[in-house]
Amino acid sequence: MKRIIYREWRIPPTRYWSLLGILAVVIGIGALAFAHMEHAGHWVTGMSNSVVWGMPHVFAVFLIISASGALNIASIGTVFRKPIYKPLGRLSGLLAAGLLMGGLLVLVLDLGRPERLVVAMTTYNFRSIFAWNIFLYSGFMAIVIAYLWSMADRKGEPFSRPIGVLATAWRLALTTGTGAIFGFIVARQAFDAAILAPMFVVMSFAYGLAIFMLVLMFGFAADARPIGDRLMRRLKNLLGIFILGVLYFTLVYFLTKVYGAKNHDLVGWFLLDGGLYTFLFWVVWVLIGALVPLGIIYHPVLSQERSWIIGACTLVIIGGLATMYVIIIGSQAYPLQMFPGQTVLESGFYDGVQGMPSPYAPTIPEILLGLGGVGVAMLVVAVGVRVLQFLPESLADEVLPPDEEKLTDGVTARSAA
Repeated sequence: MKRIIYREWRIPPTRYWSLLGILAVVIGIGALAFAHMEHAGHWVTGMSNSVVWGMPHVFAVFLIISASGALNIASIGTVFRKPIYKPLGRLSGLLAAGLLMGGLLVLVLDLGRPERLVVAMTTYNFRSIFAWNIFLYSGFMAIVIAYLWSMADRKGEPFSRPIGVLATAWRLALTTGTGAIFGFIVARQAFDAAILAPMFVVMSFAYGLAIFMLVLMFGFAADARPIGDRLMRRLKNLLGIFILGVLYFTLVYFLTKVYGAKNHDLVGWFLLDGGLYTFLFWVVWVLIGALVPLGIIYHPVLSQERSWIIGACTLVIIGGLATMYVIIIGSQAYPLQMFPGQTVLESGFYDGVQGMPSPYAPTIPEILLGLGGVGVAMLVVAVGVRVLQFLPESLADEVLPPDEEKLTDGVTARSAA
């Protein structure tokens, strides 16, 4: 094993500034979309009285939970003492910070009155999960910065594991809180499920790792830095486990819902009669976002090809966005049951109107605002790896640490990932 050396990203200046230019254009278009919605009002979006969280929330929640999952790689290396993952810790922390910044930016700009965020930051109702998340998000960012310092500075090395333990507990709380935002809403049949909290945790592992793998492979390929097959095998197998976890919680969620007779219509609508939402669930969420990537990851030939691994990660991300769309928007679109057993004939909120979901179609400004958040996240990563030493010079097999590490008590820890 050789000593791990970290260096700045050294791609040619022309290519680097071109990349920054593309990201700046994406961010600028997103800013213009926000300005248009702020000036004209939210009537230019697809949102309505019943669907109050639209496409920007899909992007925001996806980026926020992915930030938690991206930090999972650093946690595996320091907290669980898996040395092969330790060289990836710095990039893991940087990506987590970037994704959280992008997600929170979209979230704030989608409020309709973003300047009133000051009220939310100074006046707290601790019976609301939203008040808790103010502390969870800001605390996560502070902990990630401290975590990066402990991994990059020799003076901080003794604190790396304690900070990593805190970061692990905090990011689990953050993702649980994000899932609880929806799980605690009892007025919506689809939201009213405590299992959404752990379900979001497992989803964060899968989506964050998929994004991390794409960023890692792009960054190393652009700078001609090697990544060994041993590390890629570990990462793709870990991604496969997380995808299986997402499928498991999806199954349990719908089994939990169908167990109660009052939710039979809801489950039937999502799985059979939901139109676009049913298509997104079966084709994009389950097939494209889970089963196809699993087939690639565990195929004896395709799993050895980097291009196919990139494809699997991309499909997981597409499936993740579809998952957020179905959970967030589909759950609002399903008719609200204000008076169970009764039919409401006239209502602007479509509550109680059987078989008539609330109409929603994402508009271009909403999509552009969400993409602007993605651009912010990637810009943070691109600038970070260029000016600071986040990337190892090599992740070749002969450079990486062995799969096991001697602990202080003399016990050998063998990796299970």
